Amino acid sequence: MDLGLEGRRLVVTGASRGLGFAVARELVGEGARVVLASRSAEAITYAARQLGEHAAGIVCDVTDDDAPARLLDRASELMGGLDGAFVSHGGPPASTATALGDAELQAAIDTSLRAPIRLAREIGNALGSGGSLAVLVSSSAREPIPGLVTSNLARPGVWGYVKTLADELGPKGVRANCVIPGSFLTDRVVELMERRAEVTGRRVEEVRAEAEGDIPMRRIGDPAELGRVVAFLLSPAASYVTGAAWAIDGGAMRSL
Repeated sequence: MDLGLEGRRLVVTGASRGLGFAVARELVGEGARVVLASRSAEAITYAARQLGEHAAGIVCDVTDDDAPARLLDRASELMGGLDGAFVSHGGPPASTATALGDAELQAAIDTSLRAPIRLAREIGNALGSGGSLAVLVSSSAREPIPGLVTSNLARPGVWGYVKTLADELGPKGVRANCVIPGSFLTDRVVELMERRAEVTGRRVEEVRAEAEGDIPMRRIGDPAELGRVVAFLLSPAASYVTGAAWAIDGGAMRSL
């Protein structure tokens, strides 16, 4: 199926590695032009070089107040405008509800709630008819995760905001959806499995098998599998899809 992404102009944040890079790679592969954003100049330069002439990088910390304006200006400068964005950002640190301090709470709000909401709001308002947003959240948007109270607070808030934003942008032909990722074999996940194997004195294969045993499909996902779903959501092929949260997790979430 032709997604209709040829020549579309898109921004991807958190794009230097992991799921953000996987999304950018799929978009470029479908013929889109993409501005990649990351806090690391070296990493984003390397990522853009890997994707070729249809990708360009910008050093941008999405928690900065001026991040949306800088991304929109860069898209206008390089591509003459913007048709959509994939909003990805870092997660808050682990904490329990009883141990959560005020400083941790404020940091979680700034990083994982305020920043993605600000990006979605400003980019969404700048898009014209046919524009599309996809915002990365987490399974904690639907199911609280033990030991991650900051995520349990922030992610549902982002999803609630995107759902409301979709209602308000719909009349002008702009769509907004959330993406809920499961476990994917990114460099970060591999590092964590290797660390866990070292700490527990087990082989990495055993640690991975244990993680996969809780997934109905019995495997950890390939980042490209998430990239393809996001590419669909950002494309004209998904023209009647908005206000939805798409779980891409091999069936790991059990909530309805």
